[in-house]
Amino acid sequence: MGFGAMRITGPGILGWPDDRENALRVLRRAVELGVNLIDTADSYGPEVSELLIAEALHPYPDGLVIATKGGLVRSASGAWTRDGRPEHLREACEASLRRLRLDRIELYQLHAVDRNVPFEESVGELARLREEGKIRHLGLSNVSVELLRRAQELVPVVSVQNRYSLVDREADGVLDECEREGIMFLPWYPLAVGDLGQSQGALGRIARARGATPAQVALAWLLARSPVVVPIPGTASLTHLEENVAALELELTDDERSALT
Repeated sequence: MGFGAMRITGPGILGWPDDRENALRVLRRAVELGVNLIDTADSYGPEVSELLIAEALHPYPDGLVIATKGGLVRSASGAWTRDGRPEHLREACEASLRRLRLDRIELYQLHAVDRNVPFEESVGELARLREEGKIRHLGLSNVSVELLRRAQELVPVVSVQNRYSLVDREADGVLDECEREGIMFLPWYPLAVGDLGQSQGALGRIARARGATPAQVALAWLLARSPVVVPIPGTASLTHLEENVAALELELTDDERSALT
């Protein structure tokens, strides 16, 4: 189980959180609970999420992977703009290194494909950053099977982060490709922004029968979907964090999984 550090920022994923100390406690508690992958991006805040991670956890414990992303720019008005230009990705990566207080980022991901920039140019720059030792592993986000294959012709890809959940399975084909290739799949919006926390239908029935929350059942379904799936639910709540991690102990039966299919 990973932790998505998008929602530790301010309202609308902009600025500093209203309760900064709570955000720091959530990050530290995630590591205490055994989370060893924290996913963030330079656009969360922007910059705020990375700064909070460094404040809470640096020097980082052995085995903790801080994964960040570049290529999606957030303006003060809240607009998201794609920028996959090689010069921007280099600047973004080097700025993340400084904010996270790292010499090398263990997993750096292309946040979004910029249709105005040749895909191979964006990936090629990340490959050069990898060769220079600024990135250890390279990942992609929001890509198709075809783009994943094109990237792999240039550089080893170790992870794909696409939107995916019990109620949103559009990325099934990409997930299947990741399983075939042994690539980690990080589903974002794994709880459909809280919608899967509601006690409805088969999800609610299974949750009540197992003494679990619907969100825990939804995460257990993701974990059972494929061995390459690593959910990264995000929250600013200590209670929800602990509930999410506890989903690791919930193993669904074949009948339960069929009811959710």
